[in-house]
Order: sequence, then structure tokens, then C-alpha cells
Amino acid sequence: MLVAAAVVLVSALLWRQTVPSSAPAPVRHVHGLGVNPADDALYAATHQGLYRLDDDGPARLVSTRTPDLMGFTVVGPDRFLASGHPDGRGDEPWSLGLVESGDAGATWQPRSLDGEVDFHGIDATGATVYGVDAVSGSLLVTTDLRRWRQRPGTVMEDLAVSPTDPDSLLVATAQGLRRSTDAGLTWTEQAGPSLMLIDWSTAQTVTGVGPDGSVHLSLDAGRTWQQRATLPGAPQALHANSTARLYVATDAGVHASLDGGWSFTTVEL
Repeated sequence: MLVAAAVVLVSALLWRQTVPSSAPAPVRHVHGLGVNPADDALYAATHQGLYRLDDDGPARLVSTRTPDLMGFTVVGPDRFLASGHPDGRGDEPWSLGLVESGDAGATWQPRSLDGEVDFHGIDATGATVYGVDAVSGSLLVTTDLRRWRQRPGTVMEDLAVSPTDPDSLLVATAQGLRRSTDAGLTWTEQAGPSLMLIDWSTAQTVTGVGPDGSVHLSLDAGRTWQQRATLPGAPQALHANSTARLYVATDAGVHASLDGGWSFTTVEL
């Protein structure tokens, strides 16, 4: 089913202005993590806006507007996609639909489905973008950020797209892992651990986090798994940047690993 794209007005630019680096940064309720390839900085999408997490100091709020960013992914240097809800300081509709930033989150523009869809999961490979709508539970897919098609499926905890094949998906559900090789048209069960977060970082490397904070790594595209460390707190978001480097947000903090999940340090917030 083709989902009608929302009409986007040029005047509907969102959230300009940066804040001083000295501004307080209460990073809580992290919904998404991503590394910007432009400068290798880690970004956290939260209930109170987008933050940059630097190595040499506390987190910095990227812009003065603080939307509730429920879905977030980095798709290129300084180029981010997100979804969620406005911060209530403007006249925007209840949901952001899909918004895009080309300046590392300083400003955003609506692309489609504003007021219609609230994506709680977004992932992309190349021009293909997938989103999980929190309202309907549907999986939607687009190749132009405007026209969307709905896919069959079940309620998903998280989804991951192969970085080398936009038609290959792994999703975490309450009933276990599911795999699709045809862009979500059909699904098969995939053996593996119980996961609530999942990310696919290289052709063969998939990382997952269980409800208990246990970190799992697959080196054969999600077919077999190894358990690594277990993190404190309830899992919130995951980003695997390469075979060895990954970040996990829990309600106890943001944790970084440089050895594939065997050990973690806490990122200063």
C-alpha cells in the first residue's frame, strides 16, 4: 500500500540556533545513538533533543529546540534522519514524521508523513530507508524520503539493515529474531538470543543487546551468536560503528566498547 506523503512547505524549517558549549546537558531517555563520519563524534537522540558527546567534556545540546527524538540514524557526513514529537514551542503537528538534517542536527527539515507517523525505529542503507511506526506497528520503506510502502510484519523491538544489501533485514521481536531478504515482503524465523536492540555494522557483523543488558555479537550476519559483557541498567539504544567499536545507552549511562563488547567504559555526560 502506498502511503501518501505529506506536503512539505518551505517555510516549515525546524529548530535553528545553536547553544553555547557551556549549557547544561541533562542526557536522559536516550532513544538513538550514531557516529557522524564527518568528525567521528557520537550523537545521542533523547527525550529532550539531540546531544553531541565529545571525548573532552560533557555532552552538548546541538540546538535550542528540544524535540522528543524517538527514532534516529546517521546516514552520511553531517546528515541525520529522525522522527518523534515536537517540543511544544511551535505550531507543528503532534508527530514529526520523517525529518532530515544536513548540518549535524543544528537545523532540520520535514521530509514526509509529518502529523501522520511516529517512527520509533529508523535504519537505512544507501537510498533505502526503513521506519517502524509506533502507532500502527507497521514497517514502512522509502527510497526517496517522500513516498512510502507498507510491509507486512509483527510488532518489532528494533530493526537492522545490512550495510551492503538494502533488501536484507534482521528484526528483534518479543517472539525472537526474524529475517527478510526481500526488503520486508516475507519473513523467516532466525535462531538467536532474545534481543531488544540490534545493529548491523559490516557485511557479517551484527550486534544485539538483550533485555537484561547482555551484549551479543554475530560474525556471520546474525546466524550464530556469542555473548559478551552484561551492562547495568535497562537498555535504551545501540550503535555499532565497526567490528569492534560499539556504544550502548542504558538508564545507567552511555557505555563504549573498543573490543567488540568484551569490556566497556562509561562516556561522560
